Amino acid sequence: MDQAASSSQDARSLPGCYRHPDRETGISCTRCEKPICPECMISASVGFQCPDCVRGGSGTGHAPTASQPRTIAGGTIAADPRLVTKILVGINLAVFIAIRASDSLATELALIGAWPPAPFSPTMGVADGQWYRLVTSMFAHQEIWHIGFNMLSLWWLGGPLEAALGRARYLAVYFASGLAGSALAYLLASPTTATLGASGAVFGLFGATAVLMRRLNYDLRPIIALLVINLIFTFNPGFNISWQAHIGGLVAGLITGYAMVHAPRERRALIQYGTCALVLAVVVIVTLLRTAQLT
Repeated sequence: MDQAASSSQDARSLPGCYRHPDRETGISCTRCEKPICPECMISASVGFQCPDCVRGGSGTGHAPTASQPRTIAGGTIAADPRLVTKILVGINLAVFIAIRASDSLATELALIGAWPPAPFSPTMGVADGQWYRLVTSMFAHQEIWHIGFNMLSLWWLGGPLEAALGRARYLAVYFASGLAGSALAYLLASPTTATLGASGAVFGLFGATAVLMRRLNYDLRPIIALLVINLIFTFNPGFNISWQAHIGGLVAGLITGYAMVHAPRERRALIQYGTCALVLAVVVIVTLLRTAQLT
């Protein structure tokens, strides 16, 4: 009896549809956030919208205040919602082909802290001023299975997330996550270990996707199960995977993703890009501290 009473109380706590107040619902419009029942739900590129937003009005009969529809994060809805993801996949594939054609290119692009110089060869590494490796390592792969897995994950996660956030915000999450993964690998891994791959950025997309799904009241079990499987592989010593890059990217993706979908509308851009800037500031600080240790 107590359980039934608790369930009834939980049901009564749900808001009513803004057009049908007697119908309780847990779904809200992804644009104006008004509660909507199944009859009023209109499928959108991400989530559902209410009839007023679809018609372009605000429910007051006035003309729309925005010239273009917006995503849940405030980004512009693009004609090709996967364009940035396609470009990122293309860059990774192009770099992979170049690495397969040149044996030395992987060493030039990989994340190396401070590689001991061989006789008659220059010193190289992030600690020696080659900060570009924090970025280039995000696009470098040597093995077919490595790039295949990362690009499949990027395509599967990146397309829907790009459509939900908008191109600029999606790209900000991607690079903030990738750089955070590089910074943590630089800080915690052996300075002579070469790290490369888009996994840090991809794990950031995992984190941001989980936050987005939670925001839209979607079932989180599929993404959590996939993330757990990936973490099992990450910490399996037999695969020789940089867990530092994965964890750094995941944490940054959770933080920036939360800012993207939960920022209040009146200060949305400031909070979203400000959060990404703070993550990048932490990346710079970590890099400076580690460099001071190695030099």
